[in-house]
Amino acid sequence: MDDAVTLEAPRFLWIGRSDEPNPVAAVDEAVSAFDVSEVCFVLAFLPSHLDVDETAQALSARLPGPPVYGCTTAGQITGEGYEDHALLLLAFPKANFRCASALIDDLAPLEAPQVAAQAQRLDDKFRHRMGWKRLGLVFCDGLSKQEDLLISTLDAVLKGVPIFGGSAGDGFRFERSFVLHDGRAHSNAAVLVLVETNLEFQGIGFDHFLPMGRQIVITRADPDERLVYEINGAPAALEYARLVGCPVTQLSPEVFAENPMLLRHNQKFYVRAVREVSDNHAMSFLAAIDDGLILTLGRGREIIETLDAGLDIQNAGGHVPDFVLGFDCALRKLEIEQKQLHRNVSQILRKRRVFGFNTYGEQQSGVHMNQTFVGVAFFEAQSREPTP
Repeated sequence: MDDAVTLEAPRFLWIGRSDEPNPVAAVDEAVSAFDVSEVCFVLAFLPSHLDVDETAQALSARLPGPPVYGCTTAGQITGEGYEDHALLLLAFPKANFRCASALIDDLAPLEAPQVAAQAQRLDDKFRHRMGWKRLGLVFCDGLSKQEDLLISTLDAVLKGVPIFGGSAGDGFRFERSFVLHDGRAHSNAAVLVLVETNLEFQGIGFDHFLPMGRQIVITRADPDERLVYEINGAPAALEYARLVGCPVTQLSPEVFAENPMLLRHNQKFYVRAVREVSDNHAMSFLAAIDDGLILTLGRGREIIETLDAGLDIQNAGGHVPDFVLGFDCALRKLEIEQKQLHRNVSQILRKRRVFGFNTYGEQQSGVHMNQTFVGVAFFEAQSREPTP
């Protein structure tokens, strides 16, 4: 697709963005793109350079009516495709959406019974509107190490409600990440948003890896900290480096992104991504890990083709989505930039009208995963033909 082509804007989503370095100026510019009085709620995705508290305060002051949810990010997906320095606001119109939310604070350690009760209360209080369909959105502190238990708990409680989410990031610093709720930024927390819509929607989830058959057994780990000390009875980083054919001194996020470890669950393979390697050759992961876990080394397929194919969806009437809310792993973006495919991928994201952010992990179908694209495609509701 030619960069000069102007794409038609979504009909059921308003988009505001700004590159301003000052939080107040950025919020003012982004909010000016839509009529606040017509907005049900706003999702805000923050770049790492904006002060999160100042931005949250500015959003609260500039948007006194509609609630604002969202998080800090490892990158934004705007109308230009991949970006790193844009404040992105996605405004959902009252005519097509309604919502209710809960802040799950003091996330680590997660108390599953309390989270389950909180989610159940929210679901019970948020009365269904006739003919509208419900889904859940989750934004979680990406450094909390609680996403696995959180999403499995929510999925078990909110039966019949599909839940999609992404873990907040802070670029690639791995220092602090925040979620937004009730005009404030919160760490060690998650936000659950129940959404009802009169639009059709369809969940999306895919990656670009195939199992290579090389078995990996976790022989010593600290599950609470997502740390692996031994693989196949050897120091973890040394054994991993041997398996992928890379000197241990050259292990890097780029190597991890292209050589992930895959966990088989319910006949599907999910990536267990490596965050970093410590001086004692322990490996830190971005998702749940445990002693005795059997993994398989993965190898990537062509990421451009799998992205375009994964987003090439239609509804039953043969119509393409009006827009896609996307949660795309930061490690996918890292691989794309390493291979100098940024422009090509951004073209695909623009063409498919994808808006969202780059995550520290993705949630769908009760599972927390890595190096995956997860999203929700929204379609204009099709009118029903009268019964003869």
